[in-house]
Amino acid sequence: MRWTGAALELLDQRRLPGEISYVVCRSAAEVARAIREMVVRGAPAIGCAAAFGVVLDRGAPEAYEALAASRPTAVNLFWALERMKRAADLEAEARAIFAEDIAANRAIGAHGASLLPRGARVLTYCNTGALATAGYGTALGIVRAARDRGVSVIACETRPYLQGARLTAWECVQEGIPCTLITDNMAGHLMRRGEVDVVLVGADRIAANGDVANKIGTYTLAVLAERHGLPFYVAAPLSTFDFATPDGDAIRIEERDPAEVTDFGGSRWAPEGVRVRNPAFDVTPASLVSAIVCEKGVIERPGRERLAELRAAARR
Repeated sequence: MRWTGAALELLDQRRLPGEISYVVCRSAAEVARAIREMVVRGAPAIGCAAAFGVVLDRGAPEAYEALAASRPTAVNLFWALERMKRAADLEAEARAIFAEDIAANRAIGAHGASLLPRGARVLTYCNTGALATAGYGTALGIVRAARDRGVSVIACETRPYLQGARLTAWECVQEGIPCTLITDNMAGHLMRRGEVDVVLVGADRIAANGDVANKIGTYTLAVLAERHGLPFYVAAPLSTFDFATPDGDAIRIEERDPAEVTDFGGSRWAPEGVRVRNPAFDVTPASLVSAIVCEKGVIERPGRERLAELRAAARR
């Protein structure tokens, strides 16, 4: 994303990898539409975009309302809006949120790189790179930080919106990170054959007990990882932790347009009249998470007590 002082220019992630183009937003309503329609996505990136959206409308109450209604699950959105409500200088605060996210991503990369064995084959899901953040990335940022260890990526395509196929694979190709693209239902097969060493994902909200809401299909990967004795790591900045939500059952799961399941790129493959479910996220219980990596370090076997300690440390 690019801030000009009068507009927020957002790389249109719907058009990648085939086309690089930007959507120019000059109001909070336009930023909210861009978030809702997936021009920009990824929890940290959504939070940054929302902050600049507030600036565009000079902190008007309507700006907060429009942005808060854009997407319900990613807690970074609401975290950023709360920070903006307390800010004396809106533009300075939005710039600070943006800069802090990049710094947090780099710290996550540094902490998480030690978790990846040399030559690790890292299975990822959705997109957790620079496109999903202010820059650098969370889970994919860990891969970036460990690239001198000869690690490689196995990117799940991530149905129905194909963030893995379109975005993660594109980022890896751009940076020369070895990457193999698979369909989502190939993951268990590769794990059983011993062709995966680590599962590494991001998060859209982490509850106080360590339950993780992330892109739909993450829970399936966590169950498969446990079955095959593989570590399952989650990477997210502190802005993704929601200590006010007690557990994953209390997280609101967004249901998106059925057309994302029946159509793509102007082509429809499902019959008219069929019923569709399209939950955008699922919840992985903390018991299936080997560790969470944030800018403060690595929290192994996360649970309510360890996250409470993290919260206390973050306040100091």
